Amino acid sequence: MKLKNKYFNLFLTSLVSLVIGAFIMIALGHNPIEAYYYLFRGAFVGKLNLGTTLQKFLPLLMTSMAFAIAARTGAFNVGVEGSMYLGAIMAAFVGYTLTDLPGVLIILIAIVSAGVVGALWTAIPASLKVYLGVNEVCSTILLNYVAINITSYLVNGPMSAKTGVPQTPTVAASAKLTQFLKPSQAHTGLFIGILMVVFIIWLLNRSTVGYKFTSIGLNPKHAEYIGIDPKKGIMAAMLLSGVFGGVTGGLEVLGTYGYFLGGFSAGIAFDGMLASLIVKNDIKMVPFMAFFLAALKSGALGMERYTGVPKSIVDMIIAIFIIFATMETLFAFLEKRKKKATLERVEG
Repeated sequence: MKLKNKYFNLFLTSLVSLVIGAFIMIALGHNPIEAYYYLFRGAFVGKLNLGTTLQKFLPLLMTSMAFAIAARTGAFNVGVEGSMYLGAIMAAFVGYTLTDLPGVLIILIAIVSAGVVGALWTAIPASLKVYLGVNEVCSTILLNYVAINITSYLVNGPMSAKTGVPQTPTVAASAKLTQFLKPSQAHTGLFIGILMVVFIIWLLNRSTVGYKFTSIGLNPKHAEYIGIDPKKGIMAAMLLSGVFGGVTGGLEVLGTYGYFLGGFSAGIAFDGMLASLIVKNDIKMVPFMAFFLAALKSGALGMERYTGVPKSIVDMIIAIFIIFATMETLFAFLEKRKKKATLERVEG
């Protein structure tokens, strides 16, 4: 029943956000029915539109899962963006240097390398948190800038393709992931991402690893009392989160661009973090929210093209959605406090 309520609340929040968006469109002189029709059409109708939605869905899915994995242990990894950048440039390096190897092997090495680099980068703030008590929110945010500047130096210096745009040389043709639903940029990296997500959902819900992560997230002192090491658990979750961040960058390079492009991420990781936070880091609901946000962002382009409704309206709808989701959490917290106070008065 509780799970059903979660999905119903999410649906209701989505509906209310869309209704408020409709009233704002009316106030601005637009037809909301027409706008939402073209929003839906721009997200799903036609190979280009559906492919664009799937192409946007993949990085949102991966980065939202990356955040949710760390959050399972109570850690907030806001550094997925940094892992993604370093994973991306590592995949590009492998892709344009190991050109003599078979394509499948290059892809495998590139993706694994991207994941390893992402994990190693995340190990820095994880170690600072676990062993020195440094707040991981601050350290991960600051390390994002370090990672982005490292890639900026490399792509403008030693790894530059010597073009007018900051980018690396193109990866070997055989190392590029196959694109489908052309002329969109959707690619087979989507299936790699889905397989990774399915594995993580199983791991966190059906294994002892998931039980340990959940125990640490709920009460680290109790977890330690029953024999679970919170430090090891948080480190493992953060490293796993970094793997997802690094692989996200690798898939973007091998599938979407074919090379590392300086500043390629337009806040992808932060959108993923929002997707996870909206559903309270529920690992099973994260993919649905990531797809919903991807569809809104993709469909907004078609809505603007055919109706003149600015796509910033969609950003506003997403913001309203987040506010309502936050308010739901606030109301639940206040209700819990009220029940606790009532119980204390009765016992007193």
